[in-house]
Amino acid sequence: MPHYSVGLMGTQDRPRWDEFVQRCPDATFFHRAGWQQVIEEGFGHPTWFMYAQADGRIDAILPLAQVKSRLFGNSLSSLPFCVYGGIASLHPDAAAAVDLAAQQLAARLQVDHLEYRHVRPTHADWLHRKLYATFRRPLHADPERNLLAIPRKQRAMVRKGMAAGLISTLDVDTSRFFDCYADSVHRLGTPVFSRRYFALLQQVFGDDCEILCIQRAGHPVCAVLSFCFRDEILPYYGGGGQLARKLAGNDFMYWEVMRRACTRNCRLFDFGRSKYDTGAFAFKKNWGFEPQPLHYDYQLHRGKALRDVQPLNPRYQAFIKAWRMLPLPLANVLGPHIVRQLG
Repeated sequence: MPHYSVGLMGTQDRPRWDEFVQRCPDATFFHRAGWQQVIEEGFGHPTWFMYAQADGRIDAILPLAQVKSRLFGNSLSSLPFCVYGGIASLHPDAAAAVDLAAQQLAARLQVDHLEYRHVRPTHADWLHRKLYATFRRPLHADPERNLLAIPRKQRAMVRKGMAAGLISTLDVDTSRFFDCYADSVHRLGTPVFSRRYFALLQQVFGDDCEILCIQRAGHPVCAVLSFCFRDEILPYYGGGGQLARKLAGNDFMYWEVMRRACTRNCRLFDFGRSKYDTGAFAFKKNWGFEPQPLHYDYQLHRGKALRDVQPLNPRYQAFIKAWRMLPLPLANVLGPHIVRQLG
């Protein structure tokens, strides 16, 4: 039986870390080494990217970052700002090694809690919340078969966008995307990520960070930033203004992500996570996707209970209403200072 030692990823380890991510079935786009740079430079949070190795071979990884906020508490998570995370491993002993190291780190840092964002349940003895579901479905190689797989009413919305003369183009920078995204989240009363964050995602992940802009007569209607991983496509950040709602722009946009993905041999469409009983959750179900519960595991350390720091908490409704009243330019300045504390 191999003996595993636990190390922290350094610059020299990034190639073999990402090589492990590519071959490990448990790993996701959010396990990639580049997230260390994104979280440290984009948000200023400290990270610990742990790996377990035996005979020089990595058999498990666990990327962690600490988010310490006076408003929202002190947590150690895998991984903040990401829908998936937790331990990815090829051997149970390797998984146990990084798991133990993470719990010891959480105790040393005196965080309120340690969080793993797993797809499957891992720690039955930890705390859990049934808050999110993910939506994933295989893609056919033939775009027409994918279109016909969309339920009739939702397919009619896609065709409405087609009839409105909408077209899709790939953008080389984040400028048009950010304007569409910022308008959308402001109307929802949600703080916005910074322009710098999205530019950093493009810088770090290159061609695996793709921006699709939907336009009509040269005018941007909506846009989406997607992550590409192995044979998967994951539209992650998106939005549009009032014109997008009028022209079924968002419906057309996600269809175009799907259509373009299957023509370049992507075989799985990941619609990402949504909270139960929200409009986003219902929208994804309307596409014929079945929700799959996400299993986030929480181990309390200094905290006596988990804080409820999500928008559905009634405590934040007054804040959300007030945020919608802010001028958009001011919200775009203030938003990044708040959202970095949320994770």
